[in-house]
This record gives sequence, structure tokens and C-alpha cells, in this order.
Amino acid sequence: MSAPALTRPAPAASPGRGPARRRRRRGGLAGAALGLLTWLVVLLFFFPVAWMALTGFKQEPDAATSPPRFAFSPTPAQYQSAIGKAGPYLTHSVLIAVLSTLIVLALALPGAYALSVAPVRKWRDVLFFFISTKMLPVAGAIIPLYVIARNLHLLDTLIVLIILYASMNLPIAVWMIRSFLLEVPIGILEAVKVDGASFGRQLRSVVLPLIAPGMAATALICFIFSWNEFFLAVNLTTSNAATVPVYLVSFQTGEGQFWAHLCAGATLACLPVLLAGWAAQDKLVRGLTMGAVK
Repeated sequence: MSAPALTRPAPAASPGRGPARRRRRRGGLAGAALGLLTWLVVLLFFFPVAWMALTGFKQEPDAATSPPRFAFSPTPAQYQSAIGKAGPYLTHSVLIAVLSTLIVLALALPGAYALSVAPVRKWRDVLFFFISTKMLPVAGAIIPLYVIARNLHLLDTLIVLIILYASMNLPIAVWMIRSFLLEVPIGILEAVKVDGASFGRQLRSVVLPLIAPGMAATALICFIFSWNEFFLAVNLTTSNAATVPVYLVSFQTGEGQFWAHLCAGATLACLPVLLAGWAAQDKLVRGLTMGAVK
């Protein structure tokens, strides 16, 4: 009689393996649903921009149809016309936005330093004063601003918009840069002071490299605000210093709206800001989240 064959007992199933697998499956489905929802939200917000760029390739009769016409013969004529006419306005906007942003950064950095690293007396009152200037509606200040610009012979000049945009963005820049400076370790600054570094050397060699993402985010936000500002530009300029938003108003005439030309011009007006944001997106995200978590 032969001996019975030896068999290895099957391992007992882990009681927690099934629920863990189901939890992972549910987590995967939830992640996929969240990703799909995110893409839907992105497409929802991006659709007006895509439709604007697409309308710029239409002829005026195709752009004014209701309901909208999706099948059409694309033509670059509207963009060519917009590029030819928008040249001076784009130049004015670039000069005003860049110069005002540089002035804001040059003034906001030492101001934020004095309100964070080496706080002055009653620094809370100073911060409130800065932000309180943003509470005044610009429509309430346009008449005195117009009178001052006229008396100083600054109407329809780049200088008046550079000064006003710098003063408009300075409070926001001070608050933003201050939040980034609060993240700089005090020990590093004290060690630099012990080594005998001057204030300028501290800013150039220590502070600026540490808050570079925050400075980039502040610069981009100030640039966008200056680029998009319309109310001051349309009331204080006519032709010699008119910006891109003022140029877009020219498509609204007594004959009606020129939708294809307007969409082509608006697309060109959006491109510099979109390209700047895309080029600095990593520094923008890092800068906007630097002061968010203590």
C-alpha cells in the first residue's frame, strides 16, 4: 500500500486583502472621475478663448451669423489687418507695462523689507494704509487725475500711465513681497550682517535669490494688471499713448460691431500675457504658494 502524497496546505487568505483591493479600485475610479471633471472645467474655461481665436479666421458675414456657423473657409486676412493696425498700440502697452512693473518692483522690495524683516514702528498701520488706497474707485479719482495731468501737460503721454499704473500696483506688490520675505530665515540674514555685508549686498546676494519665484509672480501679476487696464487709458490718452484695450474699442463703430476683426485683435492682445504666463508658470506657482503655508 503506497503512502499518501504529501500536499502543502493552501495559504489562508488575508482577511484585509479583499477590502484593501476594493478601496484601491474605488480610489482609482475616484481619481479618474476627478481627472475627467478637471478636464471638463479646463475646457469650459478655455472654450471662449478658443472660440475667439477661431472667429478671427472668419469673414465678417460668417462671424455675425446666429446661430454660429462652424463650417467656414478660414482666412488670415483679419489677423493680418489687426497686426498692421495694432503695432503702435502694442508698443505703447509693452513699454507702459514693463516700465511700470520695474518701478513697482524697485519700490516695493525695500518697502516690504522694512515691513517684514526689519519692521518699522506701527507697521500694521502702514500696511493698512497701503491696501486702503485700493478701496477708492478709480471712477471717483478720474476727474482730479485728469486735471493734474492736463496742468502738467501729461495728457496722452506714456509717462502719465506709467506713473499711475506703478502707483496702482505698488500696494499689491508690497503685500505680496512682504509675504515672501516672511519666509526667509532670519538666521541667514543675521549671519550675513555679522560678515559685514551692506544692505544692498544683502538684497542682491541673499534676499533676491531666495524670493526669486515670489518676485516673478509679483512681476507677472503687475504686468497683467497694467496690460489689461482700460479706464485710465481711455480717459487720459487719445492716440500718442493709447494702449491695446483702447485699440479694441475702435472696432465698435456706428456701423456696428466688426466681430471677426475684434476677435483677431483681442487674440493678439491676449498672446503676450499668455506667453509670459506660460514661460513663467513654474515660478508663478512656486511664488504664489510660498507664503501660503507656514
